[in-house]
Amino acid sequence: MKPTPPGWPRISSALYYEDAARAIDFLCRAFGFEVRLKIEGDGGRIEHSELVYGEGLIMVASEKLEKFPKHRAPANVGGANTQNMMVYVDDVEAHCKRAREAGAKIISEPTTHDYGEEYWEDRGYECEDIGGHGWWFYQRIRNPKPKA
Repeated sequence: MKPTPPGWPRISSALYYEDAARAIDFLCRAFGFEVRLKIEGDGGRIEHSELVYGEGLIMVASEKLEKFPKHRAPANVGGANTQNMMVYVDDVEAHCKRAREAGAKIISEPTTHDYGEEYWEDRGYECEDIGGHGWWFYQRIRNPKPKA
């Protein structure tokens, strides 16, 4: 594979919100994202933004139904959510506490998932952000044992 453009991960995702400015503030406060770029349009509408978490990147914007009629916030499609974000964090317990205090809806409390010695063990939780998007935050507990 060729290298990615400078400063861009191999894969990133875009999320749409009814109130993207409020969502950006929440994502930074609750989950620890940092704003790399924020482009505001008429009336403060977020046309494009880039939020980073380590080497990961998400784009957050307001719905633009006139241009992208299928790009919707979950609240505007009956709460449906066609993708969940998964993010590895350093301390899943502290992260969950921070998210809860900022108003994230915790769907499942931190739980350990052990897939066996030849695979891995993770500890994580699931939550929903203020716009209805699903998130999984995990911490790697044990890597797979190397094969002989």
